[in-house]
Amino acid sequence: MQVRAVHKTVRISPRKMRLVVDSLRGKSVEQALVSLTVMPKRAGLPVEKTLKSALANAVNNAKLERDNLFIASMTVTGGQALKRFRPSTRGRVHPYKKRTSHLEIVLEEKGGQKIQSAK
Repeated sequence: MQVRAVHKTVRISPRKMRLVVDSLRGKSVEQALVSLTVMPKRAGLPVEKTLKSALANAVNNAKLERDNLFIASMTVTGGQALKRFRPSTRGRVHPYKKRTSHLEIVLEEKGGQKIQSAK
């Protein structure tokens, strides 16, 4: 059974967040939480909060065992960008974007039996 958690509009660019997410994909939940506590990246905090939310959804709502869970997929997509301008010389402006991210974490059980439909 798959359980998911989503964190939208995180004020970190998707490129920086993918650095953290790529190192955690496929690990067990416990290994990922330990890795996130020592990771020196700013994106580690929202990833950790979302992972803990997905873990709570799995344990409390889906009644899955905490020890059997692993990260099935973690995806980071770009959210909407805040458009800002910086004043420049001779009355000009230079535009830039403050990028945001959407993070989705899907957890799955290791020994989970798949229910096949009878045909």
